[in-house]
Amino acid sequence: MSNQLRAVRGMNDLLPVDAPLWAYFEQTIRDWLKSYGYREMRTPILEHTGLFKRAIGEVTDIVEKEMYTFVDALNGESMTLRPEGTASCVRAAIEHNLLFDGGKRLWYSGPMFRHERPQKGRYRQFHQVGVEALGFAGPDLDVEHLLMTARLWKKLGLADFIQLEINSLGGPESRASHRQKLVEYFTAHADELDADSQRRLQTNPLRILDSKNPAMQALVEAAPKLMDELDEAALGHFAAVKGGLEAAGIAYRVNPRLVRGLDYYNYTVFEWVTDKLGAQGTVCAGGRYDSLVAQLGGKPASACGFAMGVERLLVMLTEAGLAPSPDAPDIYLVNVGEAAERIAMQTAETLRDAGLSVVLHGGGGSFKSQMKKADASQASYAVLIGDDEAAANQVTLKALRGEFGKQPEQQRLALSEVIELLKTDL
Repeated sequence: MSNQLRAVRGMNDLLPVDAPLWAYFEQTIRDWLKSYGYREMRTPILEHTGLFKRAIGEVTDIVEKEMYTFVDALNGESMTLRPEGTASCVRAAIEHNLLFDGGKRLWYSGPMFRHERPQKGRYRQFHQVGVEALGFAGPDLDVEHLLMTARLWKKLGLADFIQLEINSLGGPESRASHRQKLVEYFTAHADELDADSQRRLQTNPLRILDSKNPAMQALVEAAPKLMDELDEAALGHFAAVKGGLEAAGIAYRVNPRLVRGLDYYNYTVFEWVTDKLGAQGTVCAGGRYDSLVAQLGGKPASACGFAMGVERLLVMLTEAGLAPSPDAPDIYLVNVGEAAERIAMQTAETLRDAGLSVVLHGGGGSFKSQMKKADASQASYAVLIGDDEAAANQVTLKALRGEFGKQPEQQRLALSEVIELLKTDL
């Protein structure tokens, strides 16, 4: 039996071959959010369990089934690895009084943790980019978030693969009235409910509408619609959101079964979905949560936000052929012989001073073996130093990816000449 240590299931390593795609995505995100005036914040990965119970809801799937929770051996407190970022962001805004001078546009990124079955683009440690607008009451911020995300899909080249679904959950009164009607309806059809829905009927009947069980789809489709319970204020807010989307030319579909899995949402909720990831088709979701700041102990403040799953979007970029090429150095520096080895390190440093990226061969070996590694590195050029080059205070420059300019494929030059040549060619 092998005793090799492995990563925890659903918690993956990021390998060098994947790093350029992550770096490209992260830089795109930074540039995109900067263009809208959102400022970065970072919160701890570990929080008191009570934060998520109060924010997300004790009878949600996340709190009941998916959180990584343990008792701190030092003080006996219950602690949880964050399953999402909104609760932490709002907690930090309250704790540090960020809203004292008005609303704030904030964003964050990092790992989240949920104990669920790993599948395509969905893992137990997964990464999210979250965007929160705290202290803004009007539907204009809802629209801004939808326009923002539409712009991001265009920047990434994914606009043709992602569609927008929206709904309104109304206010507390609308939801209470709808909840009562759902309980009555599903109680009358209790023998048709699966085990999960029977449990939700007593705790969170709205979540039955989100059931993916094919055998229950007809029953769910015929259930009372929350839209029928919306008051004038909620209908007006939703109409303004739809009007903003239409004015911007953003296509959408109203999905009356879209309820989201977190208790803190009200009014607008939305999901950007795709058919490229199998059953788990949501890549970005969010909405308005006007009561959460007060619910977590702050002064009442309206808010809305969204989060996107990084791994899911990276899978889409890769499968659509939109991932950037792996990083490759400009130069692989081959060196053979004692004299060459003595000057190779300083030669590499001089090339780096000129702004060139250089992999210095280490560990010895023949010219032939080193040149194989130079080619495998995907470097554009090899710089060769042997005894002859060292004696002449020169290097040999060889193009590994075709000829450069009108110059010969290989030539011996002073190092300063190599630098000037490559500055114009790279």
